[in-house]
Amino acid sequence: MVSSQVSRTPGKRSARRMPARGFGVLVLVGALVVACGGGPSTDEVEFLVPVVVQDVTRDTVEDSLVATGTLRAAESVIVLVETAGRLEVSRSASGRRLAEGDRVERDQVLAIVKGEDARLAARVDASQRAYQTALAERDARAKLFDQELISEEELRRAETALEDAKVTWERSLLTEDRLKLTTPISGVIMKLARDSEGRPVADGQLVAPGFEVALISPTNTLIVDLDLVGPELARVRPGQKGRVRHFAFEGVDIGGTVLRLSPSVDPVTHTFRAEVAVANDTGLLRPGMFVEVTLVVERREDVPVVPRAAVTERGGERVVFVLDGQRVARRQVVLGLGDDDQVEVRQGLTAGERIVVRGLETLTDGTRVRTSG
Repeated sequence: MVSSQVSRTPGKRSARRMPARGFGVLVLVGALVVACGGGPSTDEVEFLVPVVVQDVTRDTVEDSLVATGTLRAAESVIVLVETAGRLEVSRSASGRRLAEGDRVERDQVLAIVKGEDARLAARVDASQRAYQTALAERDARAKLFDQELISEEELRRAETALEDAKVTWERSLLTEDRLKLTTPISGVIMKLARDSEGRPVADGQLVAPGFEVALISPTNTLIVDLDLVGPELARVRPGQKGRVRHFAFEGVDIGGTVLRLSPSVDPVTHTFRAEVAVANDTGLLRPGMFVEVTLVVERREDVPVVPRAAVTERGGERVVFVLDGQRVARRQVVLGLGDDDQVEVRQGLTAGERIVVRGLETLTDGTRVRTSG
């Protein structure tokens, strides 16, 4: 019996062939793994842009012109001394000496000039006696003329002397009356009895003719002088309404009206002056204050408005982004009047629609958004 042996090479194993059925199983498992998401996905995750939205509302808008100017009184009166003497300032009803800031009425006595100089200047008693003497002389001459005892020329001289005496007496009365310094208008004492260095003058101080006793100005209506540039002339007219503000009274607007326009343009600055009358019944404003004036050129009420920040430019068009579900739609708009905060929309939007007011920098038509506000 012959036996056969199979020789094996040391260090090597004999190769085994995998059955075809096992390989097919592995291919099937691999396909299932890929199908279940084990491999890369081609689906895109859409990013939601965070934005703040707001309703389109209805409001009042204005086209306005803003300028600054200084308040002054509409008119002023300076009361001067005409006859030298010693000054004595009048007292109020309570006995207090008048002071700057007090209100005075028309024909009220502000001060009196007294002393020997004033009395001699007036000479009322002497001029009155001279008038009475001339009157008696004229009457006596008239009787003699009627009796044909004197000529007509003598009578005429007596009448002339009487007229001269009367004029002298009346002038004395006027001088005496002017020793009482009165105000011809009602108003507020802006300045009272100060010397050339601005110091108050005491009662009894000797003053010369021309000394300024008081400056009186009414303050119930003040004037703002506005210097406007030439192109603004077409936007300003007499009777135009406006608002006046002073930084000392935050949030307080005081009504004003354009009173008149300068008939000529300043040849140096090329500006024209507009005078705005300001009602000051409350007394908040004072002459000399620097104020801001807003003149209303045009006013529209109950119109759709949007925040100025909600309007942007895309492709040369003014557009807003309107909320449409979870997306935004780009909408072209036509704007009207407005200010720095809000603007009128004449075409493109209606009140009640919701628009993006913040976060619109990267938006395009149809962008998905995440809203707040």
